[in-house]
Amino acid sequence: MQHQQKSPWSWVPSLYFTQGIPYVIVMTVAVIMYKRLDISNTDIALYTSWLYLPWMIKPLWSPVVDLLKTKRWWIVTMQLLVGAGLAGVAFTIPMDGFFQYSLAFLWLLAFSSATHDIAADGFYMLALNDGDQSYFVGIRSTFYRIAMIAGQGLLVIAAGFFEEKTGNIPLAWSITFWGITGLFFLLFLYHQFILPKPDADRSVSGEKSRDLMKEFMVTFVSFFEKKGILAALLFLLLYRLGEAQLVKLASPFLLDPADAGGLGLSTGDVGWIYGTFGIGALMLGGITGGLAVSRKGLKYWLFPMAVAMNAPNLAFVYLSWVLPESVYLVGAAVVVEQFGYGFGFTAYVMFMIWFSEGSHKTAHYAICTGLMAAGMMFPGMISGYLQELAGYPLFFVWVVLCTIPGFIIIRYLKIAPDFGIKKKQI
Repeated sequence: MQHQQKSPWSWVPSLYFTQGIPYVIVMTVAVIMYKRLDISNTDIALYTSWLYLPWMIKPLWSPVVDLLKTKRWWIVTMQLLVGAGLAGVAFTIPMDGFFQYSLAFLWLLAFSSATHDIAADGFYMLALNDGDQSYFVGIRSTFYRIAMIAGQGLLVIAAGFFEEKTGNIPLAWSITFWGITGLFFLLFLYHQFILPKPDADRSVSGEKSRDLMKEFMVTFVSFFEKKGILAALLFLLLYRLGEAQLVKLASPFLLDPADAGGLGLSTGDVGWIYGTFGIGALMLGGITGGLAVSRKGLKYWLFPMAVAMNAPNLAFVYLSWVLPESVYLVGAAVVVEQFGYGFGFTAYVMFMIWFSEGSHKTAHYAICTGLMAAGMMFPGMISGYLQELAGYPLFFVWVVLCTIPGFIIIRYLKIAPDFGIKKKQI
């Protein structure tokens, strides 16, 4: 017997919007904020890249979410902790030693957000039947991307607005974070009352918990026994080697003044360029990539998609050498780069799906996502140091060179020619 029958429309969109907000704040907004607060590129890249760690090791502690409490309990509790983390960042920004204090709260944000991801995805499968799961998969993805726009776009634009109005950068960012804190607590309260309570959402105990841990170990080991594991690991870690470094320094490059080798854009400009038009191009590239793979298959598109993702990095080489003053030219370059990234990233996602095929598909895909985070974290950590050592022009040349290993490993991947092609309905 179900306790409550509630329309998925009442909670699926808001749940995945809520899921996207802390991720984009930790991964993108924090970089822009610290740049505006005069933290060095070396420290920004190193410490914000460390924040990938919860997503990297997420598959290792996902059994804990199954063993203790319900998925619903984990969701609302993690949303409360995310709200507390956001409030902590807002409170510490104006303080002396804000960098260390705010980073501590961002760590709370990151671990709570990664745990929320585990619980929300599990809850989605427990609270919906198979038909509704299929129907709402596109809707949940859409609202997750709307969260990307809200965070990387509107939130940054708001911070830029308060910077201009107050003339006080720490105060402007503190106000912005207090605003998102208020929104998050409203979402927490909403989900506390509106999320359904499916009977299947129960904690695992006793003999079942021992079986679950045993199954987890078997599943984890079996992933590394899969055929072609070495090539797959190299692909997962190296395909985005250049992009992992570029993404940490793109916003600092746009914000830095010309005498520091940057383009000298305002915070609001970066919000508009990267957070709205850039995200829009990223989404369009992803949709186009999905359509392309559904027609010709992953094997056919893998190399062209690698080219599409990496070749636009040359735009940053051009921008760093020429330093154009036209914001429209800069915006066009970012849109091209983001479209190419969205198109090329489709190949990465489809490869993870292909390599996860077989028994333990869901768990193996989760391990792939952990490796994906590792592929972003470790290169990102050193990117700021390399940029400050070499300057923006040579750093972006280095980024282009780092795309070469990804192209090399592609030839060693044995992918079925028909994988990804949409089957025609008879």
